[in-house]
Amino acid sequence: MGDSKVWVVGHKNPDTDSICAAISYANLKNQITQSELYEPKRAGHLNEETQFVLKNAGLKAPEYIKDVRPQVKDIEIRRTKGIDKDLSVRRAWELMKGLDVVTLPITKGEELEGLVTIGDVSKSYFEVFDSKILSTAHTSFNNIVDTVNGKVITGDVDNAYAKGKLLIGVANPDILEEMIDEGDIVILGNRYEAQLCAIEMSAGCIIVCEGAKVSNTISKIASDRGVIVISTEYDTYTVARLMNQSIPVSFFMKEKEKLIGFKTNDYIEDIQDIMAKKRFRDFPIEDEEGHYVGMISRRNLLGAGKKNVILVDHNEKTQAVFGIDNAQIQEIIDHHRLGSIETISPVFFRNQPLGCTCTIIYKMYRESAIEITKTMALLMCSAILSDTLIFKSPTCTWEDEAAARDLAVIAGIDPESYGREMFRAGSNLSEKSESEIFYQDFKRFAVNDTNIGVGQVNVMGMDEVKELVKREIDYIPETVGQSGLDMTFLLVTDIMSESSYAICAGKNAEQVLKGAFNVEIDEYPILLKGVVSRKKQFLPAIMDEMQS
Repeated sequence: MGDSKVWVVGHKNPDTDSICAAISYANLKNQITQSELYEPKRAGHLNEETQFVLKNAGLKAPEYIKDVRPQVKDIEIRRTKGIDKDLSVRRAWELMKGLDVVTLPITKGEELEGLVTIGDVSKSYFEVFDSKILSTAHTSFNNIVDTVNGKVITGDVDNAYAKGKLLIGVANPDILEEMIDEGDIVILGNRYEAQLCAIEMSAGCIIVCEGAKVSNTISKIASDRGVIVISTEYDTYTVARLMNQSIPVSFFMKEKEKLIGFKTNDYIEDIQDIMAKKRFRDFPIEDEEGHYVGMISRRNLLGAGKKNVILVDHNEKTQAVFGIDNAQIQEIIDHHRLGSIETISPVFFRNQPLGCTCTIIYKMYRESAIEITKTMALLMCSAILSDTLIFKSPTCTWEDEAAARDLAVIAGIDPESYGREMFRAGSNLSEKSESEIFYQDFKRFAVNDTNIGVGQVNVMGMDEVKELVKREIDYIPETVGQSGLDMTFLLVTDIMSESSYAICAGKNAEQVLKGAFNVEIDEYPILLKGVVSRKKQFLPAIMDEMQS
């Protein structure tokens, strides 16, 4: 039923801490459990700063996920092997009985061609077909031999039967001459004259019943004229009754174009209504490349398992990946205020008032006596330098700095010079749109009944700050109303001078901003000297003003 993987994921619009925390914590959990069950994921696109870090660490970005609702691949998929479209309905029926299924997929290589059901198979037993049904269905002679448990006396049985009718040769030769047309299949007994008559009338195949011996003369004449001769132990009645069971399943199958099927990545929530409205017993499943995987039925949905998830660097529902309510949260590792995430059962929750999630994870490595590799050290050190603005942020604690400097030694870097290089890489925003800049590090919050969003961009130098503010000041009004936001704010921070410019949009947003920082009424955009932390300086002031 699905897999037991656990996804370790940060918030949407991930920053460097969110990505590095996911990778380093997944690694820690795998080391502790001696497994590969924990996989880092990301819930948004990487910014330039984080790309710089991953490139220096020699790592690929974690896989992007946009939704953690249960998917088809999380439920039990019946891995019914596909059959060839030329297989006889008799063999299909035997397979159904053996596998205890009522539907068989028809495949060609890895591609699905159609389905055949127990209802389709029953048609060969109960439907009334005309005497040309075998040729109409292009039944292979091999199927006929197999169905009547026959023995090929002469002739090529590798071809399909494409012309003629089926008849039982019980009449005398004079009458048979009037009945047999070229290419017909004639079911006969041990009468030499009838056998010879069928051959001379250019029958395509004669089936000699009851194990009757076929003379060398008949065999030679049949061979010379290209007539297939099959011998069987069954009597003529039994052979006649069995012949329709040699028809290939392709004649009865429902072709792929007429089927309702799903992909492994489809969400259970999206397909269950479709399945409920259709009368089909089973539905085929393909992977994203269109390769056949297996079958599911409605009852499989009852066992739909939830994704196992560990959240890092956030515990706010508004910041979490979509579908978090439908996931099984196992742990939360965070350094922010307590948010709105609710869990069904108790979880491991570690929240500490530190400047960075990776500081907490560093402490957990030490507590577990797990070796920190150079790669993991570079990731965690980069995250701490990013979140603490190279130790300049008021959120930075002595523990953050001590952890970063210890990690820097392991990684073989100078934290200050590496940090400046990292921020310079992240401040190269000239090729990004106003929207991409605004949302690259963006978080949502709820204050009373008001939804607010706060973005932050860090750059190296006040000239870059002013240029970005000039670009964003005309764009920010467009962000109000998006995803239900009532107010939006953008903090453009100069790491070197430890100051920020703030702009805003939304009803009363400017008044809130000016009141929060006691700014003169005509000053806008607003320069906030010494304000570099969204979490510890900017957001608390905004929330206090809104609640006053």
